[in-house]
Amino acid sequence: MKKSLFLLLFLLTGLLVQAQKVQFEEYDLPNGLHVILHQDNGAPLVTTSVLYHVGAKDEEPQRTGFAHFFEHLLFEGTKNIGRGEWFSLVSSNGGKNNAYTNDDFTYYYEVFPSNNLQLGLWLESERMLHPVINQIGVDTQNEVVKEEKRLRVDNSPYGKFLENVKKNLFVNHPYKHTTIGEMEHLDAASLEEFLAFNKKYYVPNNAVLVVAGDIDTPTTKQMIADYFSDIPRGEDVQRVAVEESPIVEPIKAVAYDANIQIPAVITGYRMPSVKTRDSKVLDMISTYLSDGNSSKLYKKMVDEEKMALQVGALNFSQEDYGMYLIYGLPLGDNSLESLVGAMDEEVVKIQTNLISEKDFQKLQNKFETDFVNSNASVEGIANSLAEYYTFFGDTNLINTEIDVYRSITREEIQAVAKKYLNKNQRLVLDYLPESAKK
Repeated sequence: MKKSLFLLLFLLTGLLVQAQKVQFEEYDLPNGLHVILHQDNGAPLVTTSVLYHVGAKDEEPQRTGFAHFFEHLLFEGTKNIGRGEWFSLVSSNGGKNNAYTNDDFTYYYEVFPSNNLQLGLWLESERMLHPVINQIGVDTQNEVVKEEKRLRVDNSPYGKFLENVKKNLFVNHPYKHTTIGEMEHLDAASLEEFLAFNKKYYVPNNAVLVVAGDIDTPTTKQMIADYFSDIPRGEDVQRVAVEESPIVEPIKAVAYDANIQIPAVITGYRMPSVKTRDSKVLDMISTYLSDGNSSKLYKKMVDEEKMALQVGALNFSQEDYGMYLIYGLPLGDNSLESLVGAMDEEVVKIQTNLISEKDFQKLQNKFETDFVNSNASVEGIANSLAEYYTFFGDTNLINTEIDVYRSITREEIQAVAKKYLNKNQRLVLDYLPESAKK
């Protein structure tokens, strides 16, 4: 009976994944703007998004924070949108919008009732063609960014943990900097520098436009041509590859946080690019170790041995390099060293023995489910289409990436753990309360 039920669930999952195939069309405008269209008339909504291939790693070393700053600055207004009117224009027409920045890209999007598609396209064409970048806007957003930094980093518990991991794992690569940047760098920047950054990166040939949802494809193509074709092409962005020397001996570091009372310990490993197969295997390892209360780390360290308040593993994948992080917060008098020892034990088990068939099947089911869920909304589909095109050069990965995860074997999981998760290749960071500083 159990076997039959399992087979039924397996077949249903397979059918669901098959039915999930995302249809899309893509093409380039003469100015280099890449366009991706996904028609889904199931609900009267449409997402318009633009991904610019510029993130914190593209900044000058003495001008960190520019990419994130622009995420804010380009909502200030345009030649045809008054200062402070952007958000009210969206909301008054039944829409919502947002943006975010990371080390590799900046992403803007609007979601409107489908009868307002034209408005969404006009807004993003205005951002690309007619942004108003002046001293008033720069000064205003400077204060906004400072407040965000105070809220999310300076005054937030564990707010600087990633910052300290990055600066110890990377020596040369700009990933060593924070996305939000240094406030003194923004303070020192001239208006001319902001204008130059916009001219260099916010150009159609460094962007991908995605329209997903309740659209008529021929009509949408004509709208896109009307709004975006006349935007001039920019100079091609020249990117310099920065390589790091392998970590061959352990790095020990300490950081202090005035906003915490409970310390934490992080073991961090520098990983290959998100484009690699190994990065996907590491996704599976992190899920195996720390996804849910039944995961290996949580069950052992929180439930059974009661030595940790919280524990987890994360594959932080990025365009050039990734970071694999395992962290824990001690319970009671348990030392940070004991947490590291317990975390290492679980890693060694993966390196030494194949994970069980039962656990492996559980992993496969989890990734199947996550794959289906990632394409459950037009917003999610739009984001995925933009990222697959930009970073992999293969937009159809939105349909086929799951096949890569399906092809990963238990032996491969063991081999990748042996290759990357070694004590001589890592950072051990003690993240302590400020009161512990001697």
